[in-house]
Amino acid sequence: MENIAPPDAIIDAAGGFWDQLDLFGRNLLMPHRLNQVGAVLVIMLIAHLLARFLSPRLRDWLRAREGWPKYRLRVGLMIDRRLRLILFALISWAVVLVMQQITWPSLSNVIKLAASIATAVLAIAFLSRLIGNSLARRIAKWAAWIWAVLYLLDLTPAAAELLDSIAIGIGTFRLSLLTMIQALAVMTALLAGARLLSRGLSQRLSESADLSPTMRVLTAKILQIGLFTLAIIVGLKAIGVDLTGLAVFSGAVGVGLGFGLQKVVSNLVSGVIILLDKSIKPGDVISLGETFGWIDALGARYVSVVTRDGKEYLIPNEDLVTNQVVNWSHTNNFVRLDVHFGTAYEDDPHKVSKVAINAAMSVKRVLAQRTPVCWITGFGDSSVNYVLRFWISDAQGGLTNVRGQVFLALWDAFKENDISIPFPQREVRMLGDQDGMTPPKFISGD
Repeated sequence: MENIAPPDAIIDAAGGFWDQLDLFGRNLLMPHRLNQVGAVLVIMLIAHLLARFLSPRLRDWLRAREGWPKYRLRVGLMIDRRLRLILFALISWAVVLVMQQITWPSLSNVIKLAASIATAVLAIAFLSRLIGNSLARRIAKWAAWIWAVLYLLDLTPAAAELLDSIAIGIGTFRLSLLTMIQALAVMTALLAGARLLSRGLSQRLSESADLSPTMRVLTAKILQIGLFTLAIIVGLKAIGVDLTGLAVFSGAVGVGLGFGLQKVVSNLVSGVIILLDKSIKPGDVISLGETFGWIDALGARYVSVVTRDGKEYLIPNEDLVTNQVVNWSHTNNFVRLDVHFGTAYEDDPHKVSKVAINAAMSVKRVLAQRTPVCWITGFGDSSVNYVLRFWISDAQGGLTNVRGQVFLALWDAFKENDISIPFPQREVRMLGDQDGMTPPKFISGD
């Protein structure tokens, strides 16, 4: 049965929070503290003027940092955006240290509080960059800012009482707004840590020469899923959620999702199969239907294939498992290509074969260690037909372009050696009978 917190409890908690806030405001406006409030305003003005003077020079200095890593430039831009707050915090702490040495510490409490709030806001702004998702980062940042301000103003007990009063009860389980916020904070921190750790481990795995490319991707995916799952479980346990009922509920939900997301599950399973059997790996050149390109990345649901014209195809993993795929570099990088051509009957076929082989070997991408061969494939109506076969080891560089280069080399070599490339010719003869009474007939032949 669902129970909602009574309105009286919420009103009492809200009244207590307002009383604490009113008390803080009265203490801040006491005569002996107004001087400190004025000092804080003066420090804000000084920080603003200094930031207007230093910010253009900092940006010019950052523009001149050629060759710097991107993360350093990002940090520099973050410092430039928050330069006023940084200067305010530095000046405030300097004033606090000086005043504590020359006068009573209580005369600088308001300035110290302002400096602490500015420092907390800056620390949260920089640490929130560890959260990759922009929306989650913004929510976490604002929530942390609010909590930090309430903590420094000593208003967290009253705020916690107010949030805890807004709750619903389901049987013996009570879920309050405070519990939800705590869960969100804990899981956000754990997920950010898991993301940072998985990135570091993935980077280390990518540099390992002992693992194949597919095993690197598979290991990184397993570690990533494991870390994120562990972060969620630990976050739920930290706030007191009983995972026994959650396991039964998730099992029922999983069965329902299994029927509704068959394609998604199939792609996920196919992705694991691809990684385990090593049928394709990053860098392989594949053909699937009309798509020809090299594999740029292996994802959990799809494979990214980049073509020669710069298009990136996201091919579902299921298609790579169930359809016929041509992997030009599965066991090795060697690819054999054929070029068909014909020459006139007057040309010596032995000379033609020799000239064609030398022409193919003059192309840089044709492998010299696998000598090209040239064979007669038939006697056509107008030419002797040949096939020139050669090998390359860089199919990702394209196939059509290397064939074109070989054709150009054949053209130049045939011109130099007086080898002609025939084309069909048509002859027309006019015939008539002896007395000239039969009209002419046109007979054509190749």
